[in-house]
Amino acid sequence: MARVEVYTQKICPYCVRAKALLSRKGVAYEEIDVTDDVELRARMVERAGGRRTVPEIFIDGQIVGGYDDLKALDDRGELDHLLAQTD
Repeated sequence: MARVEVYTQKICPYCVRAKALLSRKGVAYEEIDVTDDVELRARMVERAGGRRTVPEIFIDGQIVGGYDDLKALDDRGELDHLLAQTD
């Protein structure tokens, strides 16, 4: 199974939706809460190519984007393939 990282913050409905989608698929993910951590948020922005919004989702180190991007991958049937890959 692929490694999934989800950068979140406390009050974020899109973060809740992204985590729910992953949970429904039975995907284990690492949640990285950047709410009050300037250094973690800066790392997220760097990794995400300047994107500052949450969630930012990475699968095996590659940026997927936010919830809308994750949902679009799922709707196109591409998410399961990405999640099945291993490093």
